[in-house]
Amino acid sequence: MNKILLILSLLVITSLSLQAQGTRNIPSNDDGKTMVFYPNPATTVLNIDIKGGVKKGSSIQIHNFLGKKVKDIQNPAEKNSLNLSDYPRGVYIIRLVDATGKVLETSKFQVAK
Repeated sequence: MNKILLILSLLVITSLSLQAQGTRNIPSNDDGKTMVFYPNPATTVLNIDIKGGVKKGSSIQIHNFLGKKVKDIQNPAEKNSLNLSDYPRGVYIIRLVDATGKVLETSKFQVAK
């Protein structure tokens, strides 16, 4: 599993282009995603919005480039802010997980410092 995450992360890094933190375009939820986060790439704070309500027992998990879990937000609110001051530059995987452990959504974001 870690090798797959590593390979996917390498592909992501090569395909991402950097944007300035000042571009605060909030993505729409037209593509059916439950979790929306912005800005991406981020430098100081990542805003995470969960559409359609939050079920009790769910969590937001953040994994680093190597697949290690670096943050687990239990019972998140509909609007969350993640302070990135302790996060080194790189690509992170963000997952929305329900109370049973089922992954509802997975995406990635970049910390650019």
